[in-house]
Amino acid sequence: MNQHTIKFKETSREEELEFYSNIFLSEKRIEFNKIEETNDFPVIQQIFYLPFIKKVTLNKHSIYIEKLNILKWEDVQEELCSQLQDFLNNGGLVSKNQIKKASPVTVYAESTPNPNAMKFVVNKRIVNDIFEFKSIEETNDSPLAKSLFGFPFVKEVFFDFNFVSIIQNSEYDWQENVMDVREFIRSFIQDNNTIVFEENIKKSKPEKQNIEYDDVSKEIIKIIDENIKPAVASDGGNILFESYEKDTKKVNVILQGACSGCPSSTITLKSGIETMLKDMLPGMISEVNAING
Repeated sequence: MNQHTIKFKETSREEELEFYSNIFLSEKRIEFNKIEETNDFPVIQQIFYLPFIKKVTLNKHSIYIEKLNILKWEDVQEELCSQLQDFLNNGGLVSKNQIKKASPVTVYAESTPNPNAMKFVVNKRIVNDIFEFKSIEETNDSPLAKSLFGFPFVKEVFFDFNFVSIIQNSEYDWQENVMDVREFIRSFIQDNNTIVFEENIKKSKPEKQNIEYDDVSKEIIKIIDENIKPAVASDGGNILFESYEKDTKKVNVILQGACSGCPSSTITLKSGIETMLKDMLPGMISEVNAING
C-alpha cells in the first residue's frame, strides 16, 4: 500500500501554509471554519484539535491551513507535517464518506514507428499538459516519471493527455519488458498516486513573453495544431513550432516523445509534414527542420 508523504510550502498569505500529499486526498475543495463542521472528515478534525488553527481548506492533493497569530509557522510546520503523515499512514481517513470504488484503470500498449518507443494508453485523462523527461534528474515534480526511470532500460518518459510514451535504451527488447511496465503504470494510477505536480512545473518554468508571430508563422502553427499534432500524438509523440525563417523560408520544429530520435522521423518530416505545409502554404516553405533530431 502506498504511503503518504506530506510536505509544506508557503502560499501568497503569510498566515497560511499548504501541506501537500503525494496521494490524492479529495474530489473537491471544501472549507472548514470550525471543528463542528469536521465530523465526517477525521483528518481535518485532528487539525482543529490544535490550539492555533483558524481555518482549514481541503483540496485535491493539499490541505491549506490558516493559523491564528499566536505563533510562527517555523515553530510548528515540521511537526505538523509529521503528524498529518503519521495519521494518514496509520489508517486515519480523510473523509468517512470517501468513495473507494474508483473506476478501474486499464492500460494497453501500442507499438510506435520508433522501435525503441512504446506508447501506453490509459482509459482516462492523466495530465492536463504535455511533459517530457529526458533524465531522472528532471523528475523531481513527477513521481511517476521518477519511478519509471527506476527500470534500467528506460531512457526517456513523455506524458500527454491519456498516454505515456517510454523510450528505452536500444540494447533492450520491449518484448521482455512491456508487460511489467504496463502493469506498473496501471497500478500506480489505480492507487491515485500523483503523476505530475503540474503547478510546480509551471511555476519553475520561466514565463515566456507574448511572442508576436508574423502571418506565415501563425498559419504554420494553425496547420500544425489542427492537422499534424493529432497524427503525431497517435504515434506517441508531439510536435512544437519553434520558428520560421523569413529569408530562407525554413520551418524549425521540436519533436517530442516517441518522435524524438525516431529513425523514421526524417521521412515523416519530409514526406509528411513538409509536403503538407508546402501544399497548404504554396511558395512560403522551403523545408522543415527538426532542431532536436
